[in-house]
Amino acid sequence: MSKKIQHLHILGICGTFMGGIAAIAKELGFRVSGSDANVYPPMSTQLEQLGIELMSGYQVENFTDDIDMVIVGNAMSRGNAMVEYMLDRNIPYTSGPQWLLENVLKDRWVLAVSGTHGKTTTSSMLAWILEYAHLSPGFLIGGVPQNFSCSARLGDAPFFVIEADEYDSAFFDKRSKFVHYRPRTLVINNLEFDHGDIFNDLSDIQRQFHHLIRMVPSNGLILSPGNEKSIQETLEMGCWSATEFSQTEQISPTGWQVEKLNAQGSEFIVKFDGNTQGTVSWDLIGDFNIDNGVMAIAAARHAGVPAHIAIEALAEFVNTKRRFELRGIVNNISVYDDFAHHPTAIAKTLAGVRAKISGQVEPGRILAVLEPRSNTMKSGVHKESLPKSLEEADHVFIYQGEQVAWSVSDLNKQCQSPCKVEDNIEQLVENICQQAQAGDIIVVMSNGGFGGIHDKLLTCLGSQSA
Repeated sequence: MSKKIQHLHILGICGTFMGGIAAIAKELGFRVSGSDANVYPPMSTQLEQLGIELMSGYQVENFTDDIDMVIVGNAMSRGNAMVEYMLDRNIPYTSGPQWLLENVLKDRWVLAVSGTHGKTTTSSMLAWILEYAHLSPGFLIGGVPQNFSCSARLGDAPFFVIEADEYDSAFFDKRSKFVHYRPRTLVINNLEFDHGDIFNDLSDIQRQFHHLIRMVPSNGLILSPGNEKSIQETLEMGCWSATEFSQTEQISPTGWQVEKLNAQGSEFIVKFDGNTQGTVSWDLIGDFNIDNGVMAIAAARHAGVPAHIAIEALAEFVNTKRRFELRGIVNNISVYDDFAHHPTAIAKTLAGVRAKISGQVEPGRILAVLEPRSNTMKSGVHKESLPKSLEEADHVFIYQGEQVAWSVSDLNKQCQSPCKVEDNIEQLVENICQQAQAGDIIVVMSNGGFGGIHDKLLTCLGSQSA
């Protein structure tokens, strides 16, 4: 008989996903410790409050003799001192997704939210709907859902909501994380090329999504928009489960449909198979959030929550941090933080802002501030489509980071709107503040901290009025 594993050590523990694994493991009664190159708030604070021991850096001294299992984050690679030590001494190890399957998901009704964009927001909506319906779901979300006090919890059986990422699982398991999740309810929001550091082309990504589709049982459900060619192609590779689609055009009275009641998307009617389910009224904007909301309503319905209850829940939904999050207003200039880092997400964010201000008597301007920070962005994969994604902005400001492998300055001529590129954040802030005027909306877009630019902008704008 094998002994029960008691002490887990997590490599890369301060990442959102691995931090969520740590929280759930602690809730299950394991002793948990972990190492990371950067131990910093808010994740470090959350983990320390749970009684989890954190160690900065990857020194082999972080390993103690009583460690039973190492959970290896996908940021770890061969050559890392702790990875080499673990392999040389045959310390048992696994990936985060595999550990989650074996210890949590195998016994649960998994509702997985996948796609290139909208995973965090949609999974947060879905978890909140189930919570509102008193189902107390477990969840693991790659962001900070503001309707909850945590990004991950075990919850009560049977339901578990997970943000299903297509990125790889670990250095020893190059399959997408989501192939470990085995969902009964699967949302595929959209499907585009991304993660150019691990995928060669869109067909590579579609193959991983098809592996996921193969795992959905025949009594499961796959939800997706009905007009996405890449998703349809993937389903045509083989699908053995029921499907439901959302439609943006009123082609037929089947599936999920919406009728917008205003341009910005803060109020819309939801229909299913031609029957009105109710009207969503919320603080979110943009067609992309309408799409996210409909998918969450549909997934919750599969879990037994009537659509009208889900619609009630969305009226009380608070968007995830860093999803068009207002950071402050100075001199009637608003500074927003957004996680957009793919041309499609950038375009949808800015289109939503444009719709938000279009009805105003004196609409302000949109100042778009972008840090090309994802591996795909830094490699230049999206540089041709980036200018078009910024068309809704009145002025564009882009940061040329040290690791960006292409000349961002080329966008100066390609952007439809005036574009300014800087390789110094302080100078970038100064340029933005000189341009900004009352009524403007500054939208900062990055999947990282962007050097604390949000607070720097607010301070700079405030000093101009002093």
